[in-house]
Amino acid sequence: MKYTLVIPVAPERNAEIVESIKNIDYNKKEFHVLVIRGRNPSDNRNRGVEKSRGEIIAFLDDDAVVDSDILRKADNFFLNNPEIDIVGGPQLTPREQKGFAEISGYALSSKFGAWKMANRYSGNKIILNADETMLTSANMFCKKEVFEKVKFDPKLFPGEDPDFISRAKKNGFKVAYDPEIIVYHKRRADVKDLAKQIYNYGKTRPRKEPLLETLKMPFFLVPSLFLIYLVVLVFIAGLSASVTGSVIGSVSMRTFNFLLFFPLMLYGIINFLFSAWNSFSNKNFLALFVLPFVYLLIHLSYGAGFLISSFRSIFSSKQKNLNLFFW
Repeated sequence: MKYTLVIPVAPERNAEIVESIKNIDYNKKEFHVLVIRGRNPSDNRNRGVEKSRGEIIAFLDDDAVVDSDILRKADNFFLNNPEIDIVGGPQLTPREQKGFAEISGYALSSKFGAWKMANRYSGNKIILNADETMLTSANMFCKKEVFEKVKFDPKLFPGEDPDFISRAKKNGFKVAYDPEIIVYHKRRADVKDLAKQIYNYGKTRPRKEPLLETLKMPFFLVPSLFLIYLVVLVFIAGLSASVTGSVIGSVSMRTFNFLLFFPLMLYGIINFLFSAWNSFSNKNFLALFVLPFVYLLIHLSYGAGFLISSFRSIFSSKQKNLNLFFW
């Protein structure tokens, strides 16, 4: 058997993706589907691997929709690139999603919204040396031998898939990205759910790796630095208004204020330009008014998650050292 499709799903959810899997244009004897239920997605995937019969294991999300030719596209990729062990493709916004969900999809597929991670939500070229920023477990194909050395970490969620890919590469497995291997994945339908999703992504990064490792990919730190800047800006602005009085009108103070607010002004300009471009390219006039807010929401939510998780990690480490000292 060629493929095993593993779909982790929480006990109270339905595996909606099964309906689209029924329409896959491929020999039904050459693939089978495993819906693995449980509270821990990483554990579900690992159990799916243990039960699999296919040479290649495909991981898919329960609420996604697959293209009918997804397995043919995977066949074609592995035939042309036999040295690759893991390949994934984009999870595109479903065509039927409109409103906030559709616009948040624009932001996630934009370099300004997600930087390198934008490849997860769009892409137009094959990358034969991909990394954790380009693939997710919502659309990932792995040769079975990978799992002899690497498994999903049950302690991580979300973020177990970047961790899996990083460790696979460290173990010598080759990872690629193919924009032709497509699934459609629902976006969060409101502000609260999107903020929670991105906050959890930020929260997982410090748990996945130490800060020195994150420094090798400093773009993960930018949202946190921007959030710190905004907090400091608010504090200084409030202090200036309450303490300096008429001194604010001096030339030196005006220069200081300009330099202080310049990063915020630059962010606003870049935000507007990307919002305008994405609105124009997607022919969605409403997006011009929503995207600036969505971009800001993504950046601040990720930054807050990263900072809070980092502080908790530092506090926990110091508490352990303190306990050892008194013990």
